[in-house]
Amino acid sequence: MKKIAIIILGALSIVSCKKETLNLVPQTSLSSASFYKDAAQYNQALTGAYTNLRSVAFIGIYMDEIRSDNTFFTIYSADRGTSTSAEAMAEFIDNNISSQEPNNPGNRYGNDYSGISKVNTILSRLEKSSLAQADKDQISGEALFLRAFYYYDLVQHYGGVPLQLTEVTDVAGAFLPRSSADEVYNQIITDLNAAILVLPVAKTFPQTGRATQGAAKMLLAYSYMSKQTKEYAKAEAALLDITKMNYGLLSDYAAVYDLANKNSKESIFEVQYKIGNDGQQSDFIWRFIPRTTNSEFILGLRGTNARGGLASGGWNVPTQEMVNSYEQGDLRLPASIAVAEGNINNEVMTITAVKSPVNYKPTSGVGYNYFIKKYLHPPYQVEYNTDDNWPVFRYSGALLLLAECLVAEGKAAEALPYINQVRQRAGLAALSTATKQNVANEMRHELAFENHRWTDLIRNGMAIDVLNAKGVTMKALYGWLLPSTFNVTQDRLIYAIPFRELQINSKLTQNPGY
Repeated sequence: MKKIAIIILGALSIVSCKKETLNLVPQTSLSSASFYKDAAQYNQALTGAYTNLRSVAFIGIYMDEIRSDNTFFTIYSADRGTSTSAEAMAEFIDNNISSQEPNNPGNRYGNDYSGISKVNTILSRLEKSSLAQADKDQISGEALFLRAFYYYDLVQHYGGVPLQLTEVTDVAGAFLPRSSADEVYNQIITDLNAAILVLPVAKTFPQTGRATQGAAKMLLAYSYMSKQTKEYAKAEAALLDITKMNYGLLSDYAAVYDLANKNSKESIFEVQYKIGNDGQQSDFIWRFIPRTTNSEFILGLRGTNARGGLASGGWNVPTQEMVNSYEQGDLRLPASIAVAEGNINNEVMTITAVKSPVNYKPTSGVGYNYFIKKYLHPPYQVEYNTDDNWPVFRYSGALLLLAECLVAEGKAAEALPYINQVRQRAGLAALSTATKQNVANEMRHELAFENHRWTDLIRNGMAIDVLNAKGVTMKALYGWLLPSTFNVTQDRLIYAIPFRELQINSKLTQNPGY
């Protein structure tokens, strides 16, 4: 330590003698003062702001999908410490402490604000830059979309939150009180309307993965339909605009998830991943298949997902009720779900067969587990290293959201063509009447396991009844569920503000019920 101190002092003495050495900044060490000089650097920073989307997709598996009636988890009795925070979310016994524990799926609140901070810095610097107007439009359009996306994610899951809209340059600007949910939605809508003016319409496929006008209009429609005072006419206009763009349904539902069709004409927006050793890979399927001793039977690669915590298998497991809910002949069932059969010992499976869930009948004496299939594309080369993107907005979802919007406006007859387009692709007969319930049911199966179901239930006012019913079923199946689980009330429709945030920002208040 003394030797290092001497070197530093020596360096300081040299600096005091030769003023020009202050300008010798290492080329590999960039600060905000030396960055943001040209369009390439702004786009590099923008790419960094996109990376927070990956955490949103990952966290949503536990906070949106398993929380809903679509899926649950397979308990692992040997691991009662490192996975309980994620389990608490599925059981509705989470609190402001479990929402930030290091072994939970991730701090959604902090991740969203990290993305917002990156975007705010870009937007603040962009105003004073000398970039060409075309570059400013492209960068600001994408940045505003991302800020709207992260704030939408926050207001959906935590209610009203602090609205941070500028780069934080001092302590006073870092800690703000909560804005109301309506104020957050209004800012989201303002950002999106500004973004739409400069974002491009997708014209060629596959797309680049960057935000487009279609993605902004989709998020705008969701925002109009999710706020306390719904604005269905404005949502309808945005969704009708999407139908006039260049999107379309692929002919085969299963093909939507084929790696060859990433960013296809059916994709409005998806989170980007690529296989490799640079940290940009996805790994969903390793968590979705059963905890097993022979992963190669499903994945084509022998690996270890029979560990503990979130790195194990057995998460996001389709419930029997979900499997049973598909209509006879629905092509989305075998494309979305499969059944692993095998020998189960100490809650870990040795797989002997993979079967279709269509009319599946368990074999006596053989264990089985359902798993999500739509992200399965073997063989894999490296453990937990896949290149499946995560779908956020798809064209089929836009058609169904438009049908939902039209039904809410009393235009059920106008909704029919949109819902029936989706049903026809799924191999189902056309409906003669569109209702709130059958549109929601169609959305459940079309967007299954894409992190939509929880917020869809809330938006349609169905969450409390549906999830309490799930609780009755789960408690009948699993004796280890405590009596306090699945007490789903209005307070539980949003999550607790993480305790750490309350500690560092005295202006924050906690949500009711936590």
